[in-house]
Formats: sequence, C-alpha cells, structure tokens
Amino acid sequence: MSRPAPLPPRLPPRLRVEYVDAAGVSELLSRADVLAVLGFGEQAPRLDDPRYLRVPLQPHGEAKVEVWHALAPVDSGRDGEIAWSCDGQLLFGAIEVDEPAGHTGDGDNSGILLAAEHAYRTLTRFVGGSDYPHLLRVWNYLDAITLGDGDTERYRRFCIGRARGLGDFDASALPAATAIGRCDDARTVQIYWLASREPGTPVENPRQVSAYRYPREYGPQPPSFARAMLPPPGGAMPLLLSGTAAVVGHASQHAGALLAQLDETFANFDALLSAARARQPAMPAQFGAGTRLKVYVRDLDDLPLVAAALDARFGDRVPRILLHAAICRRELAIEIDGVHDAG
Repeated sequence: MSRPAPLPPRLPPRLRVEYVDAAGVSELLSRADVLAVLGFGEQAPRLDDPRYLRVPLQPHGEAKVEVWHALAPVDSGRDGEIAWSCDGQLLFGAIEVDEPAGHTGDGDNSGILLAAEHAYRTLTRFVGGSDYPHLLRVWNYLDAITLGDGDTERYRRFCIGRARGLGDFDASALPAATAIGRCDDARTVQIYWLASREPGTPVENPRQVSAYRYPREYGPQPPSFARAMLPPPGGAMPLLLSGTAAVVGHASQHAGALLAQLDETFANFDALLSAARARQPAMPAQFGAGTRLKVYVRDLDDLPLVAAALDARFGDRVPRILLHAAICRRELAIEIDGVHDAG
C-alpha cells in the first residue's frame, strides 16, 4: 500500500492524450511521462501496473489504447482499492467495486446504489486527503445502466449513490464526467478520474440545462457533473469534455433517428466550445488535430454507420475510438466525450 509522495515545487500542469496501436502497451508503460494507459475490450491485456486500466467496452475497428502523457517522472502505487499515479501536478486514480451480494436481483437495484456510494466515498476521501484535491474529470462505467422502471432504474440509483458518496458538495464546482453502460453483464462499477493540485473551471452548455439542475422527472437525485472542464491556468492541457448526447434543454431529441442524434450532439459541442472560448479565446473553435473523441454507440449494428458518418464529417483529422456501450437514456443511441486542445 502506498500514497503519493511529497510534492515537488509547483510546475505548470501538462496533459497530452493520444490513441495508439494496442500492441506494445508494456513499452508505453516503461516511459517516464506516462500517467495512464487505457485498454478497451476483451482483447485488451490484463496488466498489474497501477497506471493501466482495462475498460470493459468493446472497440469497433482497429484496437487502440488511450495514453495520457504528463510530466516525468510519474510515480504510481496502490492504496487499498485505489490504483493511482501522479506527476506532481496531476493525479490519475481508478477504483472498481462489485455490487454487494444479495442486492442485484431485489427489484429496487440497491446494489448499484451501494456500490456507487462506496466507490465515491472512497475516492472522495482519497483525493481530499491528497495534495491533488480538485477533481477535474471522472468516468463511470456500470452494467445494465437503464434496467428498472421509474426511480428504480439503475442509472437513477447510481446517481443517488454517487451524490451520497460525494457528501456535501458545491454543484457549481463539480467535475466533468461520463456515465456509460457496460455490455458484459458484470455487476462491477468501474470509475477512473483525473485530479489536480489546482482547480479547473467548469463550463456549462447554453443549449442545455445543467445536469445538476435537471427536474424531478429524471429521478430524485440529479446527475452530479459539469458539461466540460477548463484546465487549471498556466499549463498545457486540453478542455475536458463530458459525455454529450442529443439533449436540448433537458429533453432527448430525435428518438429513433441515429444520424440526427449525431448531428445534434455536434451542435451541442459547438455551443460548448463557444462557451469555453468565452473564457479562453485562443482555443480552436472547431474539432481538429488537437481533439480526441471517445464515441459510445448503443446498438452493435449501428457502429459501422456511425464510423462512416464520422469519416464523412472529419476524415482523418480528428482521432477517435468507437466503443459499444449503453447510453444512460433508453431513447439515446449515441454519446461522445473527449478532450479538445485548449489553445
């Protein structure tokens, strides 16, 4: 068991994300500046390095890994359930929590609530007790995300558990986040995150109601995240984009129309980039070579259609990974998150 070592003097934070061929993960992990490596799907290797996380979402097309480059040298270790790595300015962490036995088939989906509460309480204590107390970005992957009716739906129960685990929090300072459904029938909540010594600046989308202000019709506990996060000032880091879908105001759009949902999602990104550029005008106004996108597609048969639509929209200008994953609303077919060069 270990925790991050005493910090060196403050330096400007740096984060660069790239998608590379899945072969050669061990070589990647030998590099002193690698903060994290994410492998995807059944064929991703199983490795014991705390900086490596195997994400249980099956990729479409050529297998890639996501690599986070930071400042060298990166330190890493484990503290109980948490795997971590840090570079003196940024902290990567990951936790996986099994839903407790006896709570997976009871009809009220209390297992996901309890697992989320435990995971978030654990990560909140770890981050809050470290020299990296500011959560910038969180990813949440859970099975059967839309199983259940009304307030017993698993995503709604997850939102309750997450809020309980976070404890008292300022909604206007929440991190950017993604919550996506695993498709492997494993009742394990997987959460990974990026935290920092200095706070970032949350960004909201003028086309959307802030998630933490959703009305009661979406459950007793609104989702706890910001639409995007501008990085701490002075460094070389991208804008961190939350999971974004075809939601305008708080209502889903274009049910049953895959490509219309895709277009609406990018309209939301355009509005989000405009809001971010109001604070950071040097940021590129359009997605391009400095952007990295993870594209989550609900239906397996839709993956080639989405791949073709993205090829038509971007060609090879925007690196991306397509993943088979369930979206947190049944009527939504696609969700996208990623990073964008902050200029």
